[in-house]
Amino acid sequence: VEIYSIHVDSRVTSRFAHTVVTSRIVNRANESREATFEVELPKTAFITNFSMSIDGKVYPGIIKEKAAAQEEYDTAVSQGQSAGLVKITDRKLEQFHVSVSIAAASKVTFELTYEELLKRQQGLYELLFKVQPKQLVKHFQIDVHIFEPQGFHFLETDSTFMTNELTEALTKVQNETKAHILFKPSLDQQKANSELNETLLNGDFIVRYDVHREATAGDIQIVNGYFVHYFAPPDMPVFPKNVVFVIDRSGSMAGKKIGQTRDALLKILQDLHPEDHFSFIAFNSKAVEWKSLLLPATEENVASAAAFVQTLSASGDTDINGALLAGVSMLDKAEGLPERSVSIIILLTDGQPTSGERNVEVIQENIQKAINGKYALFCLGFGFDVSYKFLEKMALSNGGIARRIYGDADAALQLQGFYREVAAPILMKIEMQYPENAVEELTQNSYALFFEGSEIIVSGKISLELDVLPVKIRAQSHTSDLTLEEEANVKEKGQVFRNQRYIFGDFIERLWAYLTIQQLLEKAISAHEEDQKALEAQALDLSLQYSFVTPLTSMVVTKPSDQQQAELANKPTEAG
Repeated sequence: VEIYSIHVDSRVTSRFAHTVVTSRIVNRANESREATFEVELPKTAFITNFSMSIDGKVYPGIIKEKAAAQEEYDTAVSQGQSAGLVKITDRKLEQFHVSVSIAAASKVTFELTYEELLKRQQGLYELLFKVQPKQLVKHFQIDVHIFEPQGFHFLETDSTFMTNELTEALTKVQNETKAHILFKPSLDQQKANSELNETLLNGDFIVRYDVHREATAGDIQIVNGYFVHYFAPPDMPVFPKNVVFVIDRSGSMAGKKIGQTRDALLKILQDLHPEDHFSFIAFNSKAVEWKSLLLPATEENVASAAAFVQTLSASGDTDINGALLAGVSMLDKAEGLPERSVSIIILLTDGQPTSGERNVEVIQENIQKAINGKYALFCLGFGFDVSYKFLEKMALSNGGIARRIYGDADAALQLQGFYREVAAPILMKIEMQYPENAVEELTQNSYALFFEGSEIIVSGKISLELDVLPVKIRAQSHTSDLTLEEEANVKEKGQVFRNQRYIFGDFIERLWAYLTIQQLLEKAISAHEEDQKALEAQALDLSLQYSFVTPLTSMVVTKPSDQQQAELANKPTEAG
C-alpha cells in the first residue's frame, strides 16, 4: 500500500485556522489490503469534516448528536466492538485514525478538515503539525497561508526533524500582513540515506508568530454581520502578586514527582519580583506552612523558602480540603500587602483526597465559600491518578484554570511554563462594552484578570445596520483605572477581507460559534445540574449547526457495504 500524496493546507485568517489534510493511497498488491489514514490534530481544534473516496465513490462522515450516533452505531455493530477513531496521544495533540480495506489496484483519498482559534500564550500564537508519514511520499506538501490585518510582529518556523537538505524544501514568503509557508521535500530530500527507503519526516512542524499591537482598545474585525474584538495591551505595568503555593507531598508523590516539583519550585522562586508576597504550604494528611504568613520576596526570604523546598519529601495521605482552606485563610489574614495587588493560590496535587474531607463535592463547596470571589485558584494535576474533573471544576468555579502536568522528563519545565503564564497580571476587572441595542449573542465580555502574553477575545453578532461599532473597555491597571474607547467603521472593516482569495467567507461567524461552544462547555463544568443541561443543549445546537465534532457530538464514518459498517469519531476531553 503506497501513500503517493499527502497535502496539508492550513489557512489562518485573523487567528482562526482552517486546516485540510488530504492523503491519497494506492494498493499496488494483487489482493485486498488495508489502507490507513492517521492525523494528529491539536486538542483545541474541532473536526468539521471527513470523507473517503474509494475509486471515485465518496463515503462522507456525518456529524450527529452523540447519543443518537452511539445508538446507531450499537445497532450497526455487534456489541463489544467499540472503535473510537479519536484518542489523546500527547499533551497537545489527539489522533484521528481510520482504516479501510481496498481492492487490488484501487485508490482511496482521505480528507479531514478541522478548525481552531489560535490562543496567544506567552506572547505568541502556535500552529502545530505532526508529520509522520512512516514511508517516503512522492508528493508531500505543507501549505500555510496566514493573513493578519494587524500585521506581523514576528513569524518563524520550527521543526524537530529538519536537516540541511530538508531546509532547502522550506520557503517562506511574507509581507506586512500576509505570509505563505511552503514545505515541499522531494523523495530524495525525505530519505534518511540514499541506500535505505526510510523517511526523515517524523516529528513536529511548527509555525509561531505574533502581531503588531497599538496602545488602543484592541483590534476589531467585521465580516457579514459578525465581529471579533482582540485585546492585549502592550507595555503595561505588572501588578504585585500575593501567591500561596499549596504543594502535595503525600506518598504517591514519592520519587521522580517530588524531585521535579522541587526543581520547578526552586526556579519559580527565582522568578518572583521583589514586590511580590508569597508563602508555601506542603501537605499530606496535615498541612505544614513554611511561614504562617505571606512574606515579601526579598533575597533573604527567597533563600529561606528555597531551603524549605529542598527538604520536601513525600509520605502519607492527601487532605486537599484542609490544605486549601489553610491557603485561603493565610490570604485572609495577610497584612501589609500592596493596595493594588492580585492574590492567587496555586495547588499542585497528583491524587484524590484520601484524608480529612473526601467528598469532592463538599470540598468544592467549602473552597468556593471560603474564597468567595476574592482570589483566583489554579489547579495543577500531576499525572493520571488525579480526578481532573474535580480540579477543573474547582479552578473554574474560582476564577482560575486547571492544567494537567504530564509525568515526563520535562515535568519541571511544564510547571515553570504554567507559572510564567500567570506570573504577570497586568489588568483586573476588565469589562468589554458594546452598544446593547446593536449587538447580540456576545461571548464572554468580562474578565477578572488579564495576564501579560495572553489575549482577550470577544465575538458577537451585529443586529442593526450600523455605520460604526463603538467599543469601550474599562479595567484597572496597577497604576490607574482605565477607560479605552474605539470606533470600528463597519463598511471599511468588511472590505479588509473582500479581496483575500484564500479566506472562507463566513470565518468570523464560525470563529464566533467555535468560541461560544468552548465557553458554554467550560461554563457547564462548574454549573449546577439544571443550568448544565441548558448550557449543553445550547452548545449541542451550535455544534450541529456549524458541523463541529465537540464532546456533545459524534461523527459517524461510513464504509463500503462489505466492511464493518459504521465507526464513531468522538472528541476526547482532558477529564476523560
